Amino acid sequence: MYATTPCVGPAGGPLPQPGPTASEGDSPAAVASCPLPNEVSQNLDHRPQAVATARRTTHRVLEGWHITGERADAVMLVVSELVTNAVEHAQPPLTLHLHREHTGDRLWIGVSDGGPAPHHGPWTTSCTPDEHGRGLHIIDALADIHGIRTHSHGNTTHWARLTT
Repeated sequence: MYATTPCVGPAGGPLPQPGPTASEGDSPAAVASCPLPNEVSQNLDHRPQAVATARRTTHRVLEGWHITGERADAVMLVVSELVTNAVEHAQPPLTLHLHREHTGDRLWIGVSDGGPAPHHGPWTTSCTPDEHGRGLHIIDALADIHGIRTHSHGNTTHWARLTT
């Protein structure tokens, strides 16, 4: 994740400055005690555990941005759905993006991936059709707007904007 100012880590020493995008092994708990920038990105491993990592990161960022209650719950659910869809239906690499907009108390959530996978993931293929496929309906119900951006190099960003 981004860190714009030197911060004190859990042991009292300075936190390493990981650069513009942290990796999954970096400590979002320690970064959350620092002044958070308006944009946070985190690389995620392309595996089912990425959903839990994204939720932990998002929870700590939302705490730092003082976004709580039902709006925080909605953000957490949208993050879970976007990351799950990327793990199940897309290729690596996988990156979570959170952006607190300056106007209108809005939060932009993006999950970038390597584009569509040739096959569905193990969870989707192990389910009957009525056990999956509701993620985009959930996002549609919670987000003010959502969409997909395909980049020239083949990567894709699935995004949603929520009022917080």
